[in-house]
Amino acid sequence: MADTGNQPVRVLIVDDHSVVRQGLRSFLDLHQDIQVVGEASGGEEAVDLVGRLSPDIVLMDLVMPGVDGIEATRQICTRYPGTKVIALTSFLADEQLFPALEAGVSGYLMKDLTPPELARAIRTVHEGKAELHPDAAKKLMDEFQDRGGDVSTQELTHREVEVLRLVAKGLTNREIAEKLVISQKTVKVHVSNILSKLNLSDRTQAAIYAIKHGLGG
Repeated sequence: MADTGNQPVRVLIVDDHSVVRQGLRSFLDLHQDIQVVGEASGGEEAVDLVGRLSPDIVLMDLVMPGVDGIEATRQICTRYPGTKVIALTSFLADEQLFPALEAGVSGYLMKDLTPPELARAIRTVHEGKAELHPDAAKKLMDEFQDRGGDVSTQELTHREVEVLRLVAKGLTNREIAEKLVISQKTVKVHVSNILSKLNLSDRTQAAIYAIKHGLGG
């Protein structure tokens, strides 16, 4: 089992079907480094529980009555930036994928993934990396290819290009700092500059941009 530190990764499960919640809990209870701290059957309840339980990760169904998963994600990411959201859905439609990413999800996965894949995804997102279903990543790449007027990486400094390459590989700020022998604060500034110059909103978009421009290798 992966070691995520002294404390287990605290997970909140959100789905309007009790059978799905029970199944996810059963999967996750097999891992000592992951702790299910609560369940919610809807978006409004999920936002409330995040405020009270402070989970590290929320597994969020997107299609629910009332406050749906996208709106719940938007509220959670705005109010509780320390909590990361993984969309766990049965659909890969554009009308859900792009709004979910814009709302702030750190992962977009399908419900048919295996228990080991789910546990690995939770650990990956907890480490500050993005976790996307391959088809979701392809849709993002296609979206960038369809955009006109993409800013060239010539806008970036040599160091910013180096940082962007490492972001595309999924490295955290700490890992990038260690690799480039610079401070985490300096890495944070570089990442902020990259997002601003390329008109991107988050690290996931930056990673896809880098891959599209041949910088992800």
